[in-house]
Amino acid sequence: MKLSVIKLDGKASGDVELSDAVFGITDIRGDLLARYVNWQLAKRRAGTHKVQTRNENSRTGKKMYKQKGTGGARHGSRRAPQFVGGSRAFGPVVRSHGFSLPKKVRALALKHALSSKAKAGDLVVVDTVSVKEPKTAKLREQFGKLGWSKALIIAGPEVDANFGLAARNIPHIDVLPNAGLNVYDILRADKLVLTKAAVEAIEARFSEKEAA
Repeated sequence: MKLSVIKLDGKASGDVELSDAVFGITDIRGDLLARYVNWQLAKRRAGTHKVQTRNENSRTGKKMYKQKGTGGARHGSRRAPQFVGGSRAFGPVVRSHGFSLPKKVRALALKHALSSKAKAGDLVVVDTVSVKEPKTAKLREQFGKLGWSKALIIAGPEVDANFGLAARNIPHIDVLPNAGLNVYDILRADKLVLTKAAVEAIEARFSEKEAA
């Protein structure tokens, strides 16, 4: 698959040949994408929700009333869940919401996410993303001319410092290095913008996996 390369000012900068095995999958599997997104979002959850159990409740532990002769049910503590001010039964506890997802499934889901953007015509390859000065207004104007209103930009091994500073205050624009590439952010963005260095790194990454 051949795709035109542009510069940040919109001018042409040649062509790049994309791997069909990574960017040319035609039958996009939504189930793979859903599994990856659920796995990614589950890992993000803090899991710090918690309620007090009976042994953590500071309410008195004194027996409510005598065992016999009252005509009432036998109760030993006001910390029981059925009483006002008592503890909650079977409440949430601190835990991890993450679950395992095979590496091969994650790699395949990423290929399908990249291919879905290429298939929809929402994949853009730029020569490089760097600016001389960190000017947000100027960069926003450039993005407007290019039609990037909601975009994920993969900048290469590292994000140019000035470009990162200029882009960070632009709404719906995310700039990440190669290591930050993920399915959720790809699907969330209207445009996926890759530098030539990012394309090379992605294809090298998958070629290494296949060789292994």
